[in-house]
Amino acid sequence: MTAAHLPPTTHAARAVPAAPLGRALCAMVTPFTTSGALDLDGAQLLADRLVAEGCEGLVLSGTTGESPTTSDAEKAALVEAVREAVDGRASVVAGVGSSDTAHTAELALRAEKAGADGLLVVTPYYSRPPQEAVEAHFRAVADVSGLPVVLYDIPGRTGTRIEPDTMLRLADHPRIVAVKDCAYDLLGSAKVMANCDLAYYTGCDEFVLPLYALGGAGYISTVANVAPRGLRAIVDAFDAGDTAAAARGQRQLTELIELMMASGLPGAVTAKALLGALGLPAGPVRAPLLPAGREAVDGLLAAYEALGGALPAGAVQRVVSIGDQTPL
Repeated sequence: MTAAHLPPTTHAARAVPAAPLGRALCAMVTPFTTSGALDLDGAQLLADRLVAEGCEGLVLSGTTGESPTTSDAEKAALVEAVREAVDGRASVVAGVGSSDTAHTAELALRAEKAGADGLLVVTPYYSRPPQEAVEAHFRAVADVSGLPVVLYDIPGRTGTRIEPDTMLRLADHPRIVAVKDCAYDLLGSAKVMANCDLAYYTGCDEFVLPLYALGGAGYISTVANVAPRGLRAIVDAFDAGDTAAAARGQRQLTELIELMMASGLPGAVTAKALLGALGLPAGPVRAPLLPAGREAVDGLLAAYEALGGALPAGAVQRVVSIGDQTPL
């Protein structure tokens, strides 16, 4: 049969995989005031906007949320404020991971008390524990609260991988339900998904469609801070059976993803730079991070406009510096 005589392609909706915390999650920035204090009003405004524009869950105090530089009390206050703002319209997942198992367990209990719907727990960093210790750490944290746990596998930052075999063992814990996958190993991820019921969320924006097509549950995205509708459109199109539209949506985001996540600047820096330039709640980053420069902000704005994003009238492009806002 020649290409000209092939039957027309039909779109059939797929069976959507289990997504215990929603499919479309944003790794939300933590807004600060110009003086560097926690901006709870800004956090509520940003959370409300993200949910209104398609986010089904918000992940707080992760890498993008600058968790290493926020206090335990700030983390708990952020959960309370965002939970109030979303009012049941989206899940609220609290990042509680640290390099100390006892401290992580304490943060988990505080997050539960503050009203979180789930916990994001990163591999202990710097000490580089062996896999037996990694497994024991996650089990200890999952045992201490009644909340579902998302394992955060990001070896590029922690120095330690959660190996696929470790994932498979952890999957037997009743409260370990999902993975935020930043390991850049689709083969390893596919192995785990094929052999257990852990819900896989990509934490790498360029892998939203590839992992979802393998049976992933969705994404936890930094880019969703500024392009929530664009990310959501990918999974919606795929679920509707329109794989061409899903692929097109992923490709269209390539430049913005590259500038935000692969330009040499941390995602917290690029997300806050673009949010600030758009007049949305963000504020400065906390040291040791430094603000984005003029060239980076210009590039981010150009990529955002290329996606059809409207810049607010009279918007002033600016670099947000620590404790100050300096117009460019």
